Amino acid sequence: MVGGIVMNNASGMNCGTHANSDKVLHSARMVFADGTILNTGDAESRRNFTLQKPEFIRQIESMRDLVRNDHQLTERIRYKYSIKNVTGLNLLPFITFDDPFDIIAHLLVGSEGTLAFLSEVTMQTEYDYPFKASAMLYFYDIKEACRAVVAMKKLTTENGETVVKGAELLDCKSLASVNDPTGYGLTAVLTETKASTAKELAGNIQIVEEALKNFKTHTPVHFTDEESEYAAYWAIRAGIFPSVGGTRKPGTTCLIEDVAFHIEDLPEATAELQQLLAHHGYDDACIYGHALEGNYHFIINQSFSSEAEVERYEALMNEVKMLVVDKYDGSLKAEHGTGRNMAPFVQYEWGETAFELMRAVKQLFDPKGLLNPGVIFNDDPKCHIRNFKPLTLTNAHVDKCIECGFCEVNCLTCGFTLSSRQRIVIQREISRLKTSPEVADQKRLLTLEKQYQYLGNQTCAGDGLCSLSCPMGINTGDLTHDLRQEQLPANSMGYRMGVFAANHFSEIKNVLRPVLTLADTAHALLGSGVMSTLTKSMHHVIGVPQWTPAMPKAYNPESVKKEIIQKSTQPQPENLKVVYFPSCINQTMGLARKSPEEQPLVNKMVSLLHKAGYEIIFPDKMENLCCGTIWESKGMPDVADSKAAELETALLQASENGKYPVLCDQSPCLYRMRHTIKQLRLYEPAEFIYTFLQDKLEFRPTDKPIALHITCSMKKMGLGDQITALARLCSNNVFIPEEVGCCGFAGDKGFTHPEVNAYALRKLKPQIEKKHIDIGYSNSRTCEIGLTTNSGIAYVSIVYLVDQCTLKKEKI
Repeated sequence: MVGGIVMNNASGMNCGTHANSDKVLHSARMVFADGTILNTGDAESRRNFTLQKPEFIRQIESMRDLVRNDHQLTERIRYKYSIKNVTGLNLLPFITFDDPFDIIAHLLVGSEGTLAFLSEVTMQTEYDYPFKASAMLYFYDIKEACRAVVAMKKLTTENGETVVKGAELLDCKSLASVNDPTGYGLTAVLTETKASTAKELAGNIQIVEEALKNFKTHTPVHFTDEESEYAAYWAIRAGIFPSVGGTRKPGTTCLIEDVAFHIEDLPEATAELQQLLAHHGYDDACIYGHALEGNYHFIINQSFSSEAEVERYEALMNEVKMLVVDKYDGSLKAEHGTGRNMAPFVQYEWGETAFELMRAVKQLFDPKGLLNPGVIFNDDPKCHIRNFKPLTLTNAHVDKCIECGFCEVNCLTCGFTLSSRQRIVIQREISRLKTSPEVADQKRLLTLEKQYQYLGNQTCAGDGLCSLSCPMGINTGDLTHDLRQEQLPANSMGYRMGVFAANHFSEIKNVLRPVLTLADTAHALLGSGVMSTLTKSMHHVIGVPQWTPAMPKAYNPESVKKEIIQKSTQPQPENLKVVYFPSCINQTMGLARKSPEEQPLVNKMVSLLHKAGYEIIFPDKMENLCCGTIWESKGMPDVADSKAAELETALLQASENGKYPVLCDQSPCLYRMRHTIKQLRLYEPAEFIYTFLQDKLEFRPTDKPIALHITCSMKKMGLGDQITALARLCSNNVFIPEEVGCCGFAGDKGFTHPEVNAYALRKLKPQIEKKHIDIGYSNSRTCEIGLTTNSGIAYVSIVYLVDQCTLKKEKI
């Protein structure tokens, strides 16, 4: 991520030209096309490079001196980089630095991998102001909005410090794409100011408000320093690109370009750019971006299905070139690299002298032209309208995807097998190949389908966390479920087995319990080491599920149900009754042999509810009931829905048509129940305890450090803060490990593909050990098995923590 930012000379919302990647880079470690490694921040590496490549250093120094002796070229470079500019290679180092190694390092910035591979970089971080405020300013006219930006650009404090740190323009189409009701037909400028003290911040806001009195806004100017409020503004800004892409006509390509103008030209240039897009028929195009720096992104949704459409696009780009370069002498590419789309126009923008210098740099670094060919330097003047990548329709759940990659931060297999974005890309290619008559394409199709089975299908957890960071809410897990469904037609053996299991669910669990007992007995006799070695061999050779020491013992609530009911409290009023549905997992699985707890979860849940004075109602025939998640994950949605309907009927009866809340002790099960059962009030343990039991229990928090894992389902239900708050009622030392998202157990994947579980939790154990934690809590039994296996400590339900840290509150 950081490497991509540097190699595209990207900057942030507040960086502009003063703190873009080029300005804050200290040193770089790079690998040249011939394998030579140079670390410009290491003295020995610099000496070795000088000995190995003295001619390289000499040529860099020669180019530096050539530029400095050409006054016209020097002034041209200064002017071009007074605004954001990444068109071509970075020429600014030749007039900024004397040391050839500093020049070499900074030449890489914005080079898009055309010069060398950047493997390490040292950057100077910017000061993070502790006090911030933002305002969403709405204007009736885009020119007026830009005039306001120009005015705010000039504002300074008495100390000469810039008042406005960021001003992001969002035109009416941008606002419409994110359903901003206030901005209909208007232009907005998201404005931010920052300060070191609250008093300074208030002063900054006053300065901006005074300046804006000269401009007509749709709503009064209002700055907020509440993070929850201004974070919502910035979330709108962050989601513009994928949101606009998501509204495009299926099959079209979402294209984004970014230009920059000098600030004094901003109002007229922006209006003309808007008119230009409309003139060429791009009615759904939008303009947005870093107005304070004169830098805009514009997005168009383009079809390349006909020659006429290609010609329309070419005409647009030619007019953009004339507007930006000929009329305003701006930048055709302000950030994010030149790319193939602007490669034909590099010489046009810079002129022959500067362009030939760029070519000389490319020749010096990469004499054989091996690195990223065709980017920045391309001899084909039409390269920007050739070899278009199709966005083939493949699945309704993902067809809106523009492949922006926002999802990948939440994809647990990103970097292991395939990411959520890569799954979509490959499925689009598979769909394209299916319609191709070419023999070579059909061979490639067979290869992709075969390889995708493990890399794309079997290792996808289907957890849906990718949807949380996708502004369009695209869930690649839905695609995976659909593909699994295609592989299980109604007449297949797998489907028939699924139906049989659904119809004989209690019998299936009765078969599973002896298997768990057998495994536990073998564990007791052989020990963890021998058992692990033996079962790993069996898993790899014959594919049996992988056993771990965290494997639970068998459990049957029916054997203790009568005892539980007998110990129940006396009949309670309606507000102290709850329907408790133990998930099928917790009806079958108890605790692991070496668990620090003694009672299975169902028993512990009942004990806690009784402590709070609740009367418990179990649904009839609960041994046959299931939410359907098992079948949904395997690609049998119809079977899953029939099980959910069966469960709904039983819960309606038990709750007297919704009179009492329903508690399920497994968060993934509860997540599906909430999506399929709409007539009941449904809760998982943390939410139920926090909502209903908090005032009935006396919490006595411990100082013992504990780890907390927030499951995927909790995150998707928006309950992460609630389970965290509950844990902090119980412990003064709650630790949530960083960069640990989905655990990857995915119901049974931790047994069938334990490598996914291990990869997902690869960063967990070192953090646990560093914090000297010996117990962890969550609210999903299967997730807890995987967490225990890969953390080195036991993970159990948060119900155990609450029970341990509470007493029954005595009535006063």
